[in-house]
Amino acid sequence: MNLLVTGGGGFLGQALCRGLVERGHAVTSFNRGHYPELDALGVRQVRGDLADADAVRAAALGMDAVFHNAAKAGAWGSYESYHLANVVGTQNVLDACRAHGIGRLVYTSTPSVTHRATHPVEGGTADTVPYGEGFKAPYATTKKIAEQAVLAANGPDLATVALRPRLIWGPGDQQLLPRLVERARAGRLRFVGDGGNRIDTTYIDNAAQAHFDAFEHLAPGAACAGRAYFISNGEPMAVREIVNALLAAAGAPQVEKTIPFAAAYAIGAVCEAAWPLLGLKGEPPMTRFLAEQLSTTHWYDMAPATRDFGYVPRVRTADGLRRLEAARKAARG
Repeated sequence: MNLLVTGGGGFLGQALCRGLVERGHAVTSFNRGHYPELDALGVRQVRGDLADADAVRAAALGMDAVFHNAAKAGAWGSYESYHLANVVGTQNVLDACRAHGIGRLVYTSTPSVTHRATHPVEGGTADTVPYGEGFKAPYATTKKIAEQAVLAANGPDLATVALRPRLIWGPGDQQLLPRLVERARAGRLRFVGDGGNRIDTTYIDNAAQAHFDAFEHLAPGAACAGRAYFISNGEPMAVREIVNALLAAAGAPQVEKTIPFAAAYAIGAVCEAAWPLLGLKGEPPMTRFLAEQLSTTHWYDMAPATRDFGYVPRVRTADGLRRLEAARKAARG
């Protein structure tokens, strides 16, 4: 099949492209930049911006299905920048699917769409955990709007499904793990609270596999059509345990220090006020949303994904950590 992956140059995007090529599909990636790694896979690359409707429509021409993975992520930035990428961009993808008669769309969402301050989630599903409200971050706000648009678009001519992978990690990660390592080595990493709150994470191969499984089952009227699913390894662990395991695999120092939630939240509020006022660059070290996320229990039930499209995590956390350590050692020669 001819398949379009938006954001194919990113961490999950490259895993999607690699897996789809291995499955015999002709893959096109829609990116803002150009990636030699995709060239090596034989992936056709089209450069453009999600907010450019004409560019998205041109990239989707001749496609049989779309994996809409691209998004503006992070905990900081103007609402407009997130809205353009995540809301306008997703609407442009939906419009392109309709214009070209594309029948399947697999959308990469996030559990952040259900975030509710310090409200814990234990064994939640999309049926039991409602959308969040009053978000303190434009990422969560705009991803919620986009997910709702994708699910509302599901119908007899376009089958859609939304997947919410939780904290993706593994070899090749250029976001989560490098930030943890840099802060740990600088002595600036703290657990918010005691670090005992349990969270889900997702090994990169499992995150990609969930997308492939959903795609293979997706069709008008299918059990997964028009629905959202949490995705993870299905092995909730204390934040302290998983963070230090990742740091160990990366050859970085262990972290023991903590900061009370109230202090982290206050620091986040100060940072949110100071960064625009002082014109500071980059993301602040803490935000209120981040303090809430880091201190709260969040883990999910994989049963709906298993039931509706056969998703079962194939790489256990311990095996993923071994692969991560092996990749680090191989990179060092």
